[in-house]
Amino acid sequence: MANDLALNAQASRRAGGFGPGALLRDPWFVLLLALLALGAGWALTDTTPAAVRFLWQWSPALLRGLGMNVQISVLAMALGTALGLVIGALSLSPSVLLRRLTRVYVLAFRNAPILVLVYFTTYVFPFELNLGRWNLPFPDWIKVVIGLGLPASANVAEIFRGAIQSIPEAQWEAAQSLAFRRTQVLRMIVLPQCVRRMLPSWMNLYASITMSTSLASLVGVHDLVDTATVASNTVARSDFTVLVYFTLLALFFAYCYPISRWTRYLERRYAHH
Repeated sequence: MANDLALNAQASRRAGGFGPGALLRDPWFVLLLALLALGAGWALTDTTPAAVRFLWQWSPALLRGLGMNVQISVLAMALGTALGLVIGALSLSPSVLLRRLTRVYVLAFRNAPILVLVYFTTYVFPFELNLGRWNLPFPDWIKVVIGLGLPASANVAEIFRGAIQSIPEAQWEAAQSLAFRRTQVLRMIVLPQCVRRMLPSWMNLYASITMSTSLASLVGVHDLVDTATVASNTVARSDFTVLVYFTLLALFFAYCYPISRWTRYLERRYAHH
């Protein structure tokens, strides 16, 4: 028992560890925290430059804009994951027609520019849905979710297909020899292993989708980029414009960098299992 715990601890150290302690040892994350603390302290002094005071006033609006980006990314990834798992499973179907159709879908949406898909879903879909006597609004941010969810689903399908095909054939044969049905083999044996193999790539894809949400401002969604643009035009100071866009970069970095670190940690950890 003690030997097993020691081996697990060694594997965890080789994987690099992940958590608050690991992030606080990361020089880039520490630098970001130091800059944020310095900026917050500077904004509360009497000698604060005007640009910093304006940034402090606009910070609640910027954080609300970031919340919209996070909301879009989470929903787009949820939609992409749900569709991608279905398409990935169909790509392994015994039916040649289904395999070809899913292949066309994956190739089409993996190679389509995300900006084109965002514009397509925004201006092709209606602005409201007519359901009998009810007219339901169809807001632009939902259209952006669909525009980002389509390429995400194609990528998730490929990740899922690759994870299933990485399972040794001997496991399928052993399960079939025990009279397991194909659905039982998938649910009880293959899928639990696929989740672990898919997770690093899935998280890396989520970080990419989060950064792509900055395109939402181009179709009128009031996100972080749009808020920064409104703030820059309202204050109309060149020093504030530079500062607000540096802050925009810092906020995206602060959200996506821990995801990237966790992804690398999981890749190293699972490489030792």
